[in-house]
Amino acid sequence: MRKLIVFNHVSLDGYFTDANSSLNWAKTRKDDAEWNAFVAQNASGNGPLLFGRKTYELMTQYWPTPMAKQHDAAIADRMNALPKVVFSRSLRNVSWNNTRLVKDGLAEEVRRMKQEHGDGLTILGSGTLVAQLAEAGLIDEYHVVINPVALGKGRTMFDGITETLALKPTKSRTFGNGCVYLVYEPLAKVQSQAA
Repeated sequence: MRKLIVFNHVSLDGYFTDANSSLNWAKTRKDDAEWNAFVAQNASGNGPLLFGRKTYELMTQYWPTPMAKQHDAAIADRMNALPKVVFSRSLRNVSWNNTRLVKDGLAEEVRRMKQEHGDGLTILGSGTLVAQLAEAGLIDEYHVVINPVALGKGRTMFDGITETLALKPTKSRTFGNGCVYLVYEPLAKVQSQAA
């Protein structure tokens, strides 16, 4: 069974987008060799990327462009080559290569994808997806990079959840650029594995 992982940057005050729904604040300094190696390693996966409409539209403004190829060549190559699934009721079509549009049945489709063989599934951004799939119990791990910046306003990664989501920390790592990487698993999953 494939794992479903969320990978998001958040600000020190807990936001994953700023007040204008931008993720630009999460572009960390690249003068940290350890951080650069970590980013390159994370970009080496082969599993599908899952997006909501807003994140998909933000991603297509950068990754398929010549600017991305010039400034972030290795990551751009991976982002463009990986299979991608966009969950949206309002999009009519998708133009980014290797992208499939799913209009309905979010939880059912993710359950089906998790049953397939292959590399894990990763959600980038996409707070609405995170909230819905967290409540459906379908997310296996939350990978969070806390950036040393305060935004004051914005949107949290869990906007929209209606029940408390208890998590257990399983990994942490601090980088010279001030970023802190944290991994959490849902507590219910951890408790069922121990039983």
